[in-house]
Amino acid sequence: MMIELERRIDQGTGREPADIVLKGGRFLDLITGELVASDIAICSDRIVGTHASDYHGRREVDIAGRIVVPGFIDTHLHIESSLVTPHEFDRCVLPHGVTTAICDPHEIANVLGTEGIQFFLDSAMETIMDIRVQLSSCVPATHLETAGADLPVERLLPFRSHPKVIGLAEFMNFPGVIHKDTVCLAKLAAFQDGHIDGHAPLLSGKDLNGYLAAGIRTDHECTTAAEALEKIRKGMHILIREGSVSKDLMALLPLLTERLSPFVALCTDDRNPLDIAEQGHLDHMIRTAIAEGCEPLAVYRAASISAARIFGLPDRGLVAPGWRADLVVVDTLENCRAEMVFSAGRLVDDALFATRAPVAPVGLDSVRARPVHAAHFAVPVAEGETPVIGILPGKIITEHRRYRLPATGNQATVDLERDILKVAVIERHGRNGNHANGFVQGFGLKKGAIASTVGHDSHNICVVGANEEDMALAATRLGEINGGFVVVENGRITGEIALPVAGLMSLEPYETVRDTLQQLRKAALALGATLEEPFLQLAFLPLPVIPHLKISDRGLVDVDRFALIGNG
Repeated sequence: MMIELERRIDQGTGREPADIVLKGGRFLDLITGELVASDIAICSDRIVGTHASDYHGRREVDIAGRIVVPGFIDTHLHIESSLVTPHEFDRCVLPHGVTTAICDPHEIANVLGTEGIQFFLDSAMETIMDIRVQLSSCVPATHLETAGADLPVERLLPFRSHPKVIGLAEFMNFPGVIHKDTVCLAKLAAFQDGHIDGHAPLLSGKDLNGYLAAGIRTDHECTTAAEALEKIRKGMHILIREGSVSKDLMALLPLLTERLSPFVALCTDDRNPLDIAEQGHLDHMIRTAIAEGCEPLAVYRAASISAARIFGLPDRGLVAPGWRADLVVVDTLENCRAEMVFSAGRLVDDALFATRAPVAPVGLDSVRARPVHAAHFAVPVAEGETPVIGILPGKIITEHRRYRLPATGNQATVDLERDILKVAVIERHGRNGNHANGFVQGFGLKKGAIASTVGHDSHNICVVGANEEDMALAATRLGEINGGFVVVENGRITGEIALPVAGLMSLEPYETVRDTLQQLRKAALALGATLEEPFLQLAFLPLPVIPHLKISDRGLVDVDRFALIGNG
């Protein structure tokens, strides 16, 4: 280290040529908001020189007319939800300027337990992007569903000292915290001296106070500015989310001011390769916010230095001497088009990605559900009205609606005129064979069925359809391909993607996944689907920690009461 420090000092003072010098451009000073004309000298993985125009380098890069900003930090995501492995996520997202990603391997942990966490940690040691890991706090997420694993605090502690681990991931069981569940308290107590991520949709008042008193410091579930401001005033840092399903950026734009930006960061939670290709990643959030009138200084702070400080990463987030050389060369602040990216002082290109060692995939046989038949989806007629899950496009919050449904004999049926379809969740880990049925409104399907093994948080099979025969075919096909997405129309499979890594991720390059998702989207639209991302919306129907009505393999869940209300 002494030799490295000497090199940094010599190159910073100009006594020796820098390893790399970016010349002819400007950089955004996140302290003052100025655009500063300057060379940027880099030694190894560190910036060593700014505010000068006479640096010389062993390698000099002309960036005339361009602007340098600090690398972006995605503060909350589940890489599994990108449908590709960490290595492919790295290759897909890093060129968009995301040089640090703080992930919760919650999805694979709910399927494989510690084996899934270890896979992510091993991958993070190889990726070019700096992937940091939060240890999954809620496996299973609740007692209302069947997961593939159970992670008490004793199984998390061995990972705590890993160099890629930051702390404890989103604590979704906020009722468990408030009501002092002993399992929840044991995990919280073990991580009091580290970072603890929050997850508390709509929580307010004294219940929020109690939640925060447990040492929880962040939340990415705010859907209104009023909710976010209450949490900021109570010491929380808010992570503004704009993903493929959950789109909260527009509602939370009032937070992106110079005054509030130290308490705000950005996250995706999550985006799939198709959306990344068509719109971008955090760069999409940045240009959208600026186009809507937010101050560029506030937006770029939230994307970098604020995020770094919130998560205890003190070496990154500024273009300044001594800071990690995570840099994005953009055309303009408003467009935020990454023309060059440097990760720890390394120019990101295909040759750099080729230096990574592969990591063997895990969980290739995790879909263990039995084949199902149309009769398994029967729902007896209810007396009076039937609970129906109400979809809100762009939200993972659902409504608890009630309708009188049509019937055939003693069986309740779909109502296509009112866009009410059947939904089912089938346990797929081979633990109990549970199967629960219900109804959902808002997908728009007029025929066929769609099914997925991506079903937060326990990742059982979830299927929505206009008829039971197509639902059965779709669900059974998922077992045959070891997980993924399937579209069925009139007894015929019209689209599918295999996700054999824990039933969550593809083994294919992200470009292949992107192209296959385009075909899946067309197949779903052919059924009448009206949602922009029907599969990702489907994935959140079994999430019983998000209000108000959900469905798990155990039955319909009234999230407000945190209780089952029946199994069809």
